[in-house]
Amino acid sequence: MKKISWLTPFIFCSCMEKMNLPPDATKKPYEMTEHGHTRVDNYYWMRLTDEQKSAEKFDSHAQEVVDYINSENDYTQSNLAHTKQFQKDLYHEIVGRIKKDDQSVPYLDNGYYYYTRYEKGKEYAIRCRKKGSLDGKEEILLDENVLAEGHDYFAIGGMSVSPDNQWLAYGVDTVSRRRYTVHFKNVSTGDVLDQTIPNTTGGVAWANDNRTVFYTTKNEVTLLSEKIWRHKMGSNATNDELVYHEKDESYYSGVYRSKSGKYIIIYNSSTLVSDYHILNANDPDGNFKNFSPRGTEHEYSIDHYDDKFYIITNWEAKNNRLMETSENETNMDKWTEILAHRNDVHLLGMEIFKDHLVLSERKEGLRGLRVIHQHSGKDEYIDFGEQTYTARISVNEEYNTNILRYSYTSMVTPSSTYDYNMDIGELTLLKQSEVVGGYDQDAYHSERRYAIAEDGQKVPISLVYKTNLITDDPQNLLLYAYGSYGSTRDPYFSSTRLSLLDRGFIYAIAHVRGSQIYGRQSYDDGKMLKKKNTFTDFIDAGRYLVEEGYTDSEHLFAEGGSAGGLLIGAVVNMAPDLWKGAIAAVPFVDVITTMLDPSIPLTSNEWDEWGDPREKKYYDYMLSYSPYDQIKDRNYPNLLVTSGFFDSQVQYWEPLKYVAKLRDNWQSENKLYLHMNMDAGHGGKSGRFRRYREVALEYAFMFDLVGIHE
Repeated sequence: MKKISWLTPFIFCSCMEKMNLPPDATKKPYEMTEHGHTRVDNYYWMRLTDEQKSAEKFDSHAQEVVDYINSENDYTQSNLAHTKQFQKDLYHEIVGRIKKDDQSVPYLDNGYYYYTRYEKGKEYAIRCRKKGSLDGKEEILLDENVLAEGHDYFAIGGMSVSPDNQWLAYGVDTVSRRRYTVHFKNVSTGDVLDQTIPNTTGGVAWANDNRTVFYTTKNEVTLLSEKIWRHKMGSNATNDELVYHEKDESYYSGVYRSKSGKYIIIYNSSTLVSDYHILNANDPDGNFKNFSPRGTEHEYSIDHYDDKFYIITNWEAKNNRLMETSENETNMDKWTEILAHRNDVHLLGMEIFKDHLVLSERKEGLRGLRVIHQHSGKDEYIDFGEQTYTARISVNEEYNTNILRYSYTSMVTPSSTYDYNMDIGELTLLKQSEVVGGYDQDAYHSERRYAIAEDGQKVPISLVYKTNLITDDPQNLLLYAYGSYGSTRDPYFSSTRLSLLDRGFIYAIAHVRGSQIYGRQSYDDGKMLKKKNTFTDFIDAGRYLVEEGYTDSEHLFAEGGSAGGLLIGAVVNMAPDLWKGAIAAVPFVDVITTMLDPSIPLTSNEWDEWGDPREKKYYDYMLSYSPYDQIKDRNYPNLLVTSGFFDSQVQYWEPLKYVAKLRDNWQSENKLYLHMNMDAGHGGKSGRFRRYREVALEYAFMFDLVGIHE
């Protein structure tokens, strides 16, 4: 008995010790030569096809990859096991702030009020409508909870109601690859047609005959949306007519119905160029007409009202201008200017009403709304009264109205929906997102600061923290950025974030180049051969926050996801000592390998963003910052990397290889963890609440590093 009692703890300890050792991935050198330069990738073998991943039984190669993923997941879970209860508490704390029986603000469209509601204890939305009045009888269009039964992942990718209000088309994805199957439902009877349309982007555009729809399919290898089809409801999709095929792999294609209901519009968009084809919705069997010949570095968008098209265009206007043209003469040489280009204002979008024109603009880095009275010429901006905020045009399906619906949020103001009477300037709050348990806005402070980049450019930083926080001492601070594709992460409220703020964290967004914070020039200065500005802006923002005493390198964390994960990979290589820790979510880190391979989903569409490494100048520049290629022996900060096995945007093997290679070069005692979700894609788990378990993991990772345990 003594011998057994002595051996048992020994065996247990040995097993635990083994579990706490970092996984050691098998190296299988793979040489890649381009422009006379050879790179050796020891982990190229970790790539699997969609067929291998989805097979009922893994082949030997897939099993080897999955075994390694499992070892990384087990290592993470083992080393964070002491935070397991804290993660549970955080999860319940986060979801506890979310109203379980919530409902969206209804909007009117073609005689019906549409809204979405949620029920307690359910993960998914219930899509509803009422005819004529909010006091009318509820019609349930879709109960996603019922549709999601039996699926680990479920997402709706588009909903479109026919002009006669009788039919609903909706897209379903149960894999998380953003390839949707379109279904058709008779709203009156509840019957769903047997005929479906596979491999679509999810949405359809209805013609006015109420039986013809147009939809987009994806290339099954690259996942690029490339073909537009005409479908007669009730027929087999294999008999559908191809009406447009975009053969340039740098473009996305899609199709939609104009707000006026008069036109079906095909759009094609690359990073630098867009063009359109139009068809009268009353002529569903007709031929599409090119709106205007495709130009060079010409981006524009169109909307239709009455007998005119309105165009937001960058033609001789870097930050865009507004033009119009007759619907019968749409070539660019017929366009006439309504609003001129401005160097200090970026025109982002518009909403057309009978007597008003509403513009979405970015001015001094803030997204606001401008109302133009078309008859009187009165021109005004809506005043929001905060230092840092975001206002967006919401759903406005009616033309003949003086009411603008918009959404508003800031770092301290929960998401709010307003109706604004454009004639008299009267503002009505329809709904502000409820923080269950109560929320005192005055208990939190937001501000905007400006770092100076190494080349003299201003980098805005939006911050929020508890009002009573003693900012004279270095505080725990999480700095976030994205910085690609011209996408700007505007200041916004998050009830989830309160779990950080209430434990003394400062949360900050660095509005780096690669976004369009100061208009198109900000984007141009953060892509292609200027991409490093995105990374140095973020580093300079971090150093500014240290210099100003908000934090220090023992309390500063960094976070970014997707292309923002590329940013994280770059900055921990470039300035590893600046950060206590970092979170790289679904990170794009193997830049050259991916951009050299057009077979990888979405690659060819990205060449205008990053450059084409088949050209040496781009190859050399990418090589100088690609996180995977720039891994070296150094003291990296604590790092948590997340991914999804079925990610369609950033293939799972990029973060997987990244962690494996980091382990080969890890020089410090700091933590390196991988968390791969095996039944999710780019956006994490589906459903309303499940994704917050991963947020709780991320928060617990940071809290643990600074000694916060409850």
